[in-house]
Amino acid sequence: MARTIGIGIQNFEDLIRNDYFYIDKTDFIKEWWESGDSVTLITRPRRFGKTLNINMLERFFSLKYAKGGEIFSGLSIWKDEKYHKLQGTFPVLSLSFAPIKEKNFDLARKKICQLITDLYNEFYFIRDSDRLTTLDVQKFDKISTDMGDTEATLALYHLSDMLYRYYGKKVIILLDEYDTPMQEAYVDGYWEELVAFTRSLFNATFKTNPWLERGMMTGITRVSKESIFSDLNNLKVVTTTSDEYAEAFGFTQGEVYESLDEYGLGGQKEEVKHWYDGFIFGDTKDIYNPWSILNYLDTGKLRTYWANTSSNSLVGKLIREGNREIKKEFENLMNGGKLITTIDEQIVYSQLDDNQDAIWSLMLASGYLKVTDVKDKISRYELVITNYEVHRMFEGMISGWFGGKSKADYNDFIKALLMDDIDAMNEYMNRVSAYTFSSFDVDNKPSGKEPERFYHGFVLGLMVDLDGRYVIKSNRESGFGRYDVMLKPKDQTQDDAILLEFKVYNPRREKCLEDTVKAALAQIDEKKYVDELIAEGISPEHIRKYGFAFKGKEVLIG
Repeated sequence: MARTIGIGIQNFEDLIRNDYFYIDKTDFIKEWWESGDSVTLITRPRRFGKTLNINMLERFFSLKYAKGGEIFSGLSIWKDEKYHKLQGTFPVLSLSFAPIKEKNFDLARKKICQLITDLYNEFYFIRDSDRLTTLDVQKFDKISTDMGDTEATLALYHLSDMLYRYYGKKVIILLDEYDTPMQEAYVDGYWEELVAFTRSLFNATFKTNPWLERGMMTGITRVSKESIFSDLNNLKVVTTTSDEYAEAFGFTQGEVYESLDEYGLGGQKEEVKHWYDGFIFGDTKDIYNPWSILNYLDTGKLRTYWANTSSNSLVGKLIREGNREIKKEFENLMNGGKLITTIDEQIVYSQLDDNQDAIWSLMLASGYLKVTDVKDKISRYELVITNYEVHRMFEGMISGWFGGKSKADYNDFIKALLMDDIDAMNEYMNRVSAYTFSSFDVDNKPSGKEPERFYHGFVLGLMVDLDGRYVIKSNRESGFGRYDVMLKPKDQTQDDAILLEFKVYNPRREKCLEDTVKAALAQIDEKKYVDELIAEGISPEHIRKYGFAFKGKEVLIG
């Protein structure tokens, strides 16, 4: 009988004692311990079992569970006798920054202080020990949500000292999702304040801590060394391009196929592979996201489980507000193309606003893109969208750009385009542009450049909404002077081919928007865009041409 699927359970002991579905990842304990690394940072996309593995490490090493080794009986780690003696022999400090998603620095700092205070309360029993001095007790009592920076940044350092003297053993410190507050700080504008605070905290906790046996941090991104790890020369960094721990996070294809057989879904292996395969860690390919597989085993339905909207706010913001080149490359990726770019795995958040490579690096670290080839020795990689689930997620994200008040008008514009209703197209497109310009043009560029981001987003929207009926191709040479969109019908007996040309009103050459429309239509003829369609057997009478002219948010289609 198939085991029960426990969705969202991140407590290792609960999974094992209740015999819930679990794929044995306890070899991670051995691999980490035998690496000998002082402090390890492992980055993996979200929902890849980081929190569960951190909990597993705590459950294995912590003195709290000194007599609970039987929970590992039957698992891989327990086959090695020497690990029986290692289990339950260290004081462990374990905390997670996952809940820290605040809108300003004061609230984020206060929540970090609350997590540290909770950790002190967990070990409150050592406060009255004769192994602590009066000064130690005073330090202990200063720990609170309102403590000063000195007390806060040294708190884990001091607690390590106290635990060492109480137990006579150095401590293991586990920090899960260390970078969650940093992503929030970037989005909400308090990056510099948070970096200054966490740099001091991490330095005292992981670098200058003589009572530290081992440290482990997990996160999605490797935040730049200059930002928060400038003093941590004892840090071993393992990213998605590293070979270490390649199978410790995520499910291998063999593990997935065995699981499908267990739940009577063996006949769906190819469909599951199409949807959820594609993650690559180091040289290890065919890694699947555990969250998607667990939900599929539970429901038997192919859906976008991993790629939910709330967790994609940062990447959505970067693409939506990105410049013309970013949208062009993203459009190419959505069309199944490849991107060759320089990747720096040290994410510099301050560069995300104007550095395309930083954006692609973040998307790679987050799991939205995967490496298909290494082009040279200076970190130039060939990237593609990870899998079909991620592609579907991006489609939903693009549709969301035309959400709210503009959604109905955008849908009506698509219908009007298909029906060749120019009056309706004009009515709806002017409303759509008025609603959504601010989403794409946050920098208030000069009027001649304002529409660029909007129309690149608009083309991406066409790709999503008309993908079932058309092959959509766009072709740009430079700037916004030439922007050609070609819609080739997949069924030529049902739909016409459509050519769109976008032009900005130029008062030096044109008296009014009507003249700009004429110039756009003339360009379609001069450039002989129809030739490609005719060569594919589409007759001229089944090719429609539209010129889009705009001035600011005003649009005229002819």
